[in-house]
Amino acid sequence: MNISVDKNYTEFIKKLHKKFPHEKEGINKFYGSCKKVFNCLDSMPLLSIEDPSYLFKVFLKAPKSCLGLARWLPINAGDVARKFIKDPELLKFIDIECFCWSVMPAIKTPMINAGMVFTDRHVGGINYPKGGVGQIAEKLVKGLETLGSNIRYRANVKEILIKNNNAIGVKLKNGEELFAKTIISNSTRWDTFGLNNNEGLVKREFVHKKEKKWSKTYKASPSFVSIHLGVGKNIINPDFNCHHIIVDKWEELENEKGVIFISIPTLLDKNLAPPDKHIIHAFTPSSINEWENLSKREYLSKKEDYFEFLINKISTILPNIQDYIEHKEIGTPKTHKRFLNRFEGSYGPIPNKKLLGLLPMPFNTTNINNLYCVGDSCFPGQGLNAVAFSGYACAHKVGSKLKINSAHLPE
Repeated sequence: MNISVDKNYTEFIKKLHKKFPHEKEGINKFYGSCKKVFNCLDSMPLLSIEDPSYLFKVFLKAPKSCLGLARWLPINAGDVARKFIKDPELLKFIDIECFCWSVMPAIKTPMINAGMVFTDRHVGGINYPKGGVGQIAEKLVKGLETLGSNIRYRANVKEILIKNNNAIGVKLKNGEELFAKTIISNSTRWDTFGLNNNEGLVKREFVHKKEKKWSKTYKASPSFVSIHLGVGKNIINPDFNCHHIIVDKWEELENEKGVIFISIPTLLDKNLAPPDKHIIHAFTPSSINEWENLSKREYLSKKEDYFEFLINKISTILPNIQDYIEHKEIGTPKTHKRFLNRFEGSYGPIPNKKLLGLLPMPFNTTNINNLYCVGDSCFPGQGLNAVAFSGYACAHKVGSKLKINSAHLPE
């Protein structure tokens, strides 16, 4: 099966109809349900649902959307897909549709998240920052500094300081202590609260039992082995698709090396590479357990094995790619753990079993006063859209507490 996802919604649905003519009605109903979820989300300004005054204003502005969205909170995308669709191959396609951003099959992916992703890509399209994704961080830094903030680099936090169950500051690895009225951790909950025998930023005596329960409900998703290639321009046709996903066997989707993701950002922005060159980024899920307790020689050898595996997969869509490689870099789950400071180098939390949609996900507020969490360990979970929302929600919640939010809803 080979299906491309068009920006044009109608063209994409037509392709599915052609591939699965016996499931035309089911396809319309499933993706139509996704559109209903998106329309609810799109009709209201999404900020912190922990703020009662905000919720009241939103409900007055869009009562039908609020009620419509509440209906989908406990439901997963797989439940909806299986209600309307019976073809096993089409259901597996919907699984990879979810897996490529949630690292979970549809049956474990919240319907609200799926509705947003599956519709937004057609409504607004998928937009990329000119100059590469690093531009996002650089623009955020510029904005923060313009507003008077100070960004500290190479200032790793060793401990969140707590007094009388109030977060009062942080202690850096160099021993320096910084104090503030509000502390926000964008580390995973495993890293923040020292869960699963991990050394955390919060001392164990201050960790609430709810956090320990969370660590039993959710587990760390795999990390990735990533390769970045610099290649000659001639191997890639200008009309070639920017993104590709390769799955050889549906039943191995969630296994080590079960799926391969390929991205060629220079097809969108040629200035990311020198003239007549392209960048190829390819990665596959990999558990950190595969990389522990290896000697340096074993570790380097294993990196090359995974590199060859990925090159072989890339060559199925770009034949003879190995003859065009001029530069290569290889990263493993240990690379992600070291440089991103993430528990096991994980992409994020996934449920140990099927849960009721988004209902079990914790919000930004924690049981320690003035300490907030943000990121994929919080509502509404992982994936770019969800994590971005988590940041908006946390900022709004803190602003509400500090009484600096506008009294009016954003347009």
